[in-house]
Amino acid sequence: MDFGLTDEQEALKKSAREFLTDRSTTALVRKLMASKTGFDESLWKAMSELGWLGTAIPEEDGGLGLGQIELAILAEETGRAILPAPFYSSAGLAAPVIAAAATGTIRKELLGGIASGETRATLALPEAEGRWDAAGVKTKAEKSGNGYTITGTKVFVPDAHLAGEIVVVARTSREKDKREGISLFAVPTSDTNVKIRQLDTIDRTRRLCRVRLSGVTVGADRLLGAEGQGWSALERGIDRAATTLAAEGTGVAQKVVDLSRDYAKERMQFDKPIGSFQAISHKVADMLLLTESARSNTYYAAWALEEGAPDASLATATAKVAGSEAARIVTQDGIQVHGGIGFTWEHDMHLYYRRAKWCEMFLGDASVWRERITSLLV
Repeated sequence: MDFGLTDEQEALKKSAREFLTDRSTTALVRKLMASKTGFDESLWKAMSELGWLGTAIPEEDGGLGLGQIELAILAEETGRAILPAPFYSSAGLAAPVIAAAATGTIRKELLGGIASGETRATLALPEAEGRWDAAGVKTKAEKSGNGYTITGTKVFVPDAHLAGEIVVVARTSREKDKREGISLFAVPTSDTNVKIRQLDTIDRTRRLCRVRLSGVTVGADRLLGAEGQGWSALERGIDRAATTLAAEGTGVAQKVVDLSRDYAKERMQFDKPIGSFQAISHKVADMLLLTESARSNTYYAAWALEEGAPDASLATATAKVAGSEAARIVTQDGIQVHGGIGFTWEHDMHLYYRRAKWCEMFLGDASVWRERITSLLV
C-alpha cells in the first residue's frame, strides 16, 4: 500500500479545494440555511459538469470509474467547505448501495442518472425507533400483481425533499434472522403516495426528512437485487457511505484546526499571542492529532474497500469512529480556542460544529460502530 496520494489524486484535491473555496462560501451556506430547500441549482450544475457525482461509479454505468479513495478526497474537501448540496446523499450514500445491490437496466438508469447529476437520490433506512440495524426495519413491501406495494414511514432521510429517487429498505417477509427477508426498492418521489416533510435538525444545510409511504406501488423492475436478500448488499454499500462520511468529518476537523491555529497566532492577550500559552497550544496540538488519526484511518478504510482487503469492514468501522469523534471534539475545542466570539451567531465556528454533529450521528454514532468493531473482533 502506498500511503501517499498519487499525482492525479493530488491534482483532484487541489482543483476541488479551489472550486469549493470560490463557490461554497460561508456566505452561501448562511443564505441557504435560511432558504426553503437549502439548495443552489447553479452550484449543483457546476459540480455535475466537473464529474464529481460519478467519481466512484463504474464507467460502464456512466461514471468516471475512479474509486473510494478519490471519493474520500472530494468528501474531505466538501467537509472543509461545509458544502450545502446533496453530494453526500446522492453520490456518497445512495450510489454505493445501488451499485452493491442493483443489476440490469435499473442499475444503469439510476447510476447513470446520479453520475450526470440529472437524478438526485438518497437512502431511507431508519424508522421511528431511530435504529440503523436490520431489526429496526418495519416498513412492509407486499407483492401486488407484477410489482410491490410498500407501506411504512422512514425518518432521518437526507435531502429527500430534493431527491427524485429514494432507495427504500423494506421487509418482504418475516424471518427469525432479522437480516433475512429485507429487500431494497427504488421509489420515485413523484409518486403521489410518497409524502415528504422536512425535519427540524441541527444542520440546515443538509436537511433530514420524514418519508411516509402510503401504499406506494412499484414494478418488479424497481426491486434492487434479489428479493429478501437486500441486507448484505446494504451493508456493503453502507461501509462505503460510512467511509465517505468519515472523510467529510475529517475535512470539517481540518478546517477548524486551521482556523484555530490562525486565530491563536493573531489574538493577543497580555501582549502575547494566545497560541504562546500552553492551555491553547496544547489544545490545538491535540486537535491536530485527532484530525490526522481520523485521516489515516479513513484513507486506509477507503483503500481496503477498493482492494477488497479482508479487514475492510473493520477498517470502515474504525474510520467512522475516528472521523465522528475528531469532527465533534475538534469543533468543540475550536469554539473554546476562539473564546467568547466563538459562541456568537456572527462567527462561523457554529457552522462547522453543526456539520460535525451531523457527520457524527448519521449512520449511527461512535458507540454504534464500536459495537460493530467488537462483533468483528470476536
